[in-house]
Amino acid sequence: MSTENGSPRHFVKAAMSAPYLERDEEHDLAVKWRDDKDEMALSRLTAAHMRLVISIASRFRHFGLSMGDLIQEGHVGLLEAAARFEPERNVRFSTYATWWIRASIQDYILRNWSIVRGGTSSTQKALFFNLRRLRAKMARNGTGSPDAAMYEEIANAVGVSKADVELMNSRLSAPDTSLNAPVIESDSTAADRQDFIPCDAPLQDQTVSDQIDTDRRARWLEDALHELNDRELRIVRERRLTEEGATLESLGEKLGISKERVRQIENRALQKLRSALLRDHERQVFVN
Repeated sequence: MSTENGSPRHFVKAAMSAPYLERDEEHDLAVKWRDDKDEMALSRLTAAHMRLVISIASRFRHFGLSMGDLIQEGHVGLLEAAARFEPERNVRFSTYATWWIRASIQDYILRNWSIVRGGTSSTQKALFFNLRRLRAKMARNGTGSPDAAMYEEIANAVGVSKADVELMNSRLSAPDTSLNAPVIESDSTAADRQDFIPCDAPLQDQTVSDQIDTDRRARWLEDALHELNDRELRIVRERRLTEEGATLESLGEKLGISKERVRQIENRALQKLRSALLRDHERQVFVN
């Protein structure tokens, strides 16, 4: 759909004057498009239903987005409906297309009403549009913001928690704000908002302490490995010190022994390591 050859108002006028289709004619056009990919049939089918697109788009005109863009997205949904429509089900095309048109427009609104993406699940989408509708109605009636009872009512109707409703309402209550914006708008030297975001990373002293402990354990292990003979060392390294440990069978084939013998050698090597680590640890404690 394009409005290059005239104003959006002219396009809307043309769409509203397009002739209606009888059921049989609509069915024949849908079949021609599905079976023969007849572009002319698609054009007539969609042109006759553009008034439906405009009608649905007008319901979402209060979301602060261009009416022309809403109609454009609704037309995308109309084309998707034409591609998926099954004429033999004996359902009018307008009934089937309504869902696709509305879904396409709603997805467009959710992608563009805020730079922060939200409402990706079906329940969150329903919450967004129901809450926006309620807020708009209350604004017209001058009754203020939703109260706790209304939060509960919306939560039960949509199937989300009351906390989700309150969070969505808080997002709808204020415009997007950059994290680089100063906390005090009138003071450019004030701290940025991002400076007050809590950091979940460990403190530096904890990070250094963990690294020291890791290095110490690695050194203890390397010293303990000297207690093993060559075959024990190979089995332990390939079985325990690699991301994908070798199987008993594969090691047995490499070493020319049974997998049971590999298991026995591994157990003996682990016992040696355990004894060496305990001995070295006790020595370190004594020295310290």
